[in-house]
Amino acid sequence: MTANPLVTALEEAVERAREMDAPLNERLGLVADTVRSLSTEFAEAVDRLIARLQASGAGEAAPAPGERMPDFALPDETGHLVMLGDVLAEGPVAVSFNRGHWCPYCRLNAVAMAEVQKEVAEAGGRIVAIVPEKRKFTNALKQDAAAAFPVLTDMDNGYALSLNLAIWVGEEMAKMIAAAGWDLPRYQGNDAWMLPIPATFVVGTDGVIVARYLDPDYRKRMEIDQLLAALRSARRPMPEASA
Repeated sequence: MTANPLVTALEEAVERAREMDAPLNERLGLVADTVRSLSTEFAEAVDRLIARLQASGAGEAAPAPGERMPDFALPDETGHLVMLGDVLAEGPVAVSFNRGHWCPYCRLNAVAMAEVQKEVAEAGGRIVAIVPEKRKFTNALKQDAAAAFPVLTDMDNGYALSLNLAIWVGEEMAKMIAAAGWDLPRYQGNDAWMLPIPATFVVGTDGVIVARYLDPDYRKRMEIDQLLAALRSARRPMPEASA
C-alpha cells in the first residue's frame, strides 16, 4: 500500500522537529506549517474543528488550578495498573493527555517530555501520559519517545470524559483522518471517533492542581519550561501560617 503523501511529509517534518533546538511549540509549528503547505483542505478542516470546539467552550469545565485532580486507575503499556495516588506518593506529577501514538503533535510532545526526564527527576517530579489506545499502541508511543515515564490506556476515553475533556472529532475530520491512513477504530478498539483535548495538569502531592494547560487547538501544548517550573513549585513546602 502506497503511503499517503501528507503522512510521509509529516513523518519527515517530525524528524526535523526532533532535531531542533527550540521551544516545543516552535517545533510543533513546523508540523502545522507542513500540513498547511501540502493540504489546504486538511488544514482548513482542522481550523473548522478547532473553531467549533472553541465556540462551544470545549474543555472549559475541566478541573482547574486549586481544585483536586480526580483519581484514576489505568493500565500502563505493560498492563500494570497505575493509580494517581500511588504516583503522588513519590512526588508531584504532570498528567499529560494525548490523542494517540499516530498524532505527530503528540509524539513530539512525548519526545520533549522525555528529553527532560532528568530535570523532572531532579525536581522530585513524575510524568504520566494518557492516551485512549490499546496497549500495543501505548507501547509504540513510549518506545518512539524513548520515555521512562508510563503511558496509560484510557479505554473509551472514560477518564477524559469524567474530566470534560473528551470530544467527538466530527464527520469531516473523521473522514480526513481515515483517508490519511490513521485507523482510530483499530487503535482505540471502538468506532466512536472521540479524542481527548490535549491537556497537561501539574498536580501537587496533596492532589491539588497547581498548573493546567488546555487548548482545543491540539497543535499547541504546555511549554516544557512551564512544566518544569510548575513541578518545582509544587515540590516546595508551603509556608507555615503565622501564629
